[in-house]
Amino acid sequence: QAKFVESGGGLARAGGSLNLSCTAIGSFTSLYEMGWYRQSPGQQRELVAEFNSGGSTNYADSVKGRFIISKGDAAFTVNMQMNSLEAEDTGIYTCYLLTPLNQYWGQGLQVTVSA
Repeated sequence: QAKFVESGGGLARAGGSLNLSCTAIGSFTSLYEMGWYRQSPGQQRELVAEFNSGGSTNYADSVKGRFIISKGDAAFTVNMQMNSLEAEDTGIYTCYLLTPLNQYWGQGLQVTVSA
């Protein structure tokens, strides 16, 4: 089992910034990958950004150059700085943790960007 503590969502103006944070709490063997998906209105769920145990990061094309994902200081923590927000970034952002054995999901955060 896993419990997620997610924070940082909310309302922002276009051009503004938000910082999402997520900590997964549980008995995990190790971290393989951690990141954020989002579900935007009328769109399929997409991977926004992730980092993996090898130190690599990956971003959706739509957020490259604007979002920065990083490993938090605490174990199983991920932060994502979202800059130059656009109305199209509106959606529910869900944190996930992938271990060698399982994938775990957070509850999701609403992010709304006003034009």
